Amino acid sequence: MIQKTVSRIFFLWHMVIFCTSDGIAQQVADENFNYPVSVPVYKIGNGPLIVFDEAHNNASTLKGAYSAFGKLLASDGYQVVSSKEKVTFELLKKAKIYVTVNAMYDMEDWDLPARSAFSQDEINELSHWVADGGSLFLVTDHMPCGASVNELAGRFGINIINGFAIRKDGRPEVFSKERKTLLSNEITNSSGKEIDSIMCWGGTGFIVPPHAHIISVLGDDYQIYLPSHVSQIKRRLSDTIPYISGRGLVNGYNVDVDPSAGHTDPSIELVSQSN
Repeated sequence: MIQKTVSRIFFLWHMVIFCTSDGIAQQVADENFNYPVSVPVYKIGNGPLIVFDEAHNNASTLKGAYSAFGKLLASDGYQVVSSKEKVTFELLKKAKIYVTVNAMYDMEDWDLPARSAFSQDEINELSHWVADGGSLFLVTDHMPCGASVNELAGRFGINIINGFAIRKDGRPEVFSKERKTLLSNEITNSSGKEIDSIMCWGGTGFIVPPHAHIISVLGDDYQIYLPSHVSQIKRRLSDTIPYISGRGLVNGYNVDVDPSAGHTDPSIELVSQSN
């Protein structure tokens, strides 16, 4: 059931985020978005508890940019609550899924060196909770968001690049099965709800462990720019900023955490905000 739950969340997330496609994108929420759920997975109000993080300088909130996300999950039977509390055992013990979107150490200071939005105690609590069966849905974005959650992601074998992924030819950023940038898996091949392509803005990229279930990849079409100071971030990033190729880098996937140890499908879901 956890795998089914996480898969549905990833699918819904794609539908409620909208970004511009030129320059440094600004996210625009459609607060009137409505997707009817004819057959909810759970009886309304009786589904698993989802905790939505608002305790780590998150610009995206459940009453703001992610309001449609919360409404859609609630219409599918989930219990969705926001939390301004730091991560503790007490916060997590009744939750099945913990969602954190664009957690940041500091909303104003984007310069290197990077710092973690989550304390070591919080990372330890989340790691133990996932190992015991919880599911973490982690959404991040371009610099400085990636660096702010890299220590948390690193606990699960994930390396998030603290940069800006930009398509080199400037064309619309369509990830598709035809182009082999959107891969076939249980999420994109859900019966009756197959996904052939998604349109988004690059965000950033990840290096993932071998057992990850990859959903979308960047590839040679992309460069990830690595600015060190906010003054370098302009509407069009300069080629004088160091960059790396997007080859071999992922921007959406999930991973089961140590199922051989007897855990019940604990999962990590990680996507770039732009998807």
